[in-house]
Amino acid sequence: MEAVARILRDGHRGKAFPAATIEVGTSTGAIWQAAFGQLTFEEGAPDATLHTVFDLASLTKVIATTSAAMRAVSFGQLDLATPLADMLPEWKARADEGITVRHLLDHSSGLPAHARLWREATGRAEYLRALAALAVERPAGASAVYSDPGFMLLGFALETREAVPLGVLTARWLDDITGDLQFLPPSSWRTRTAPTELDPWRGRLLVGEVHDENAAALGGVAGHAGMFGTAPAVGAFARLLLQSFRQSTVLASPSVMRYFATRTGVPGSSRALGWDTMLPTSSCGRRLSATAIGHTGFTGASLWIDHERDLYVVLLSNRVHPTRANDAFVALRPLVHDAVIQSLTAGG
Repeated sequence: MEAVARILRDGHRGKAFPAATIEVGTSTGAIWQAAFGQLTFEEGAPDATLHTVFDLASLTKVIATTSAAMRAVSFGQLDLATPLADMLPEWKARADEGITVRHLLDHSSGLPAHARLWREATGRAEYLRALAALAVERPAGASAVYSDPGFMLLGFALETREAVPLGVLTARWLDDITGDLQFLPPSSWRTRTAPTELDPWRGRLLVGEVHDENAAALGGVAGHAGMFGTAPAVGAFARLLLQSFRQSTVLASPSVMRYFATRTGVPGSSRALGWDTMLPTSSCGRRLSATAIGHTGFTGASLWIDHERDLYVVLLSNRVHPTRANDAFVALRPLVHDAVIQSLTAGG
């Protein structure tokens, strides 16, 4: 994996990120792990290690929210055709729009990509009212536009169905596989947490505090963002997914896992249920199998899973430190994944 390490060392020297960690593995365990850089660009900052905790941003969508929906489907407790209006009382007045759980999962609900709701709302009740006031931009199912509001609503719907907060719902199974992957990281993690942005809205450097403003206004737990974790912890989740393609696990049966990993057929979309799928232009590069699934996070996180190769790649960074204006890391991700496959093919 020397070529992979070289790309990431060069990326750190070029200030694409202060800190990054990577884990490559199979369904049975990690096969390569490494850490690069320091937690910040300041002289004397602590080195990144495999124990470094990162804000996972939108990886929350697949680790927490999609997985909660997939478990419910696998256990016969949720139908993807269920209308959102049947799950959330606040949406009943909009039942004629026909938005279902499936539309939220594959981003074809017609809801906007983003909404700066933190400027007007705080907490679950206010957010539900604000989301219920958002206008749809397209008919449900017509096309896919990646939507944070859609996943906020999906998180709320799953909470309402289970009558427990999303963090509690997620912990029911995550705690069995890893202890370093959760919402609301404890203060004991702070010294090993990679800072994200010097945030002008909150007026402070964010360390162990969710970067996404909407998630922050929701108290740090949301369907679209809020989880923190280490590369080995995300790797443990990836192994569980790989195992789910072949046998029933706490997450899903193989048939449900494969169903969630298959493109839904929305016109012009590469989206599966919750997950994105492999495109040569995506963050996974050009060498993963056509059936690979993955997701990225705004802070500089990504997870790609190739069940045909029995392979996963976790790549975490704090590329938004000290500012989100730094996009250099985006160009590195496909190079890293291509180098991983090339290295494995070459036997090292």
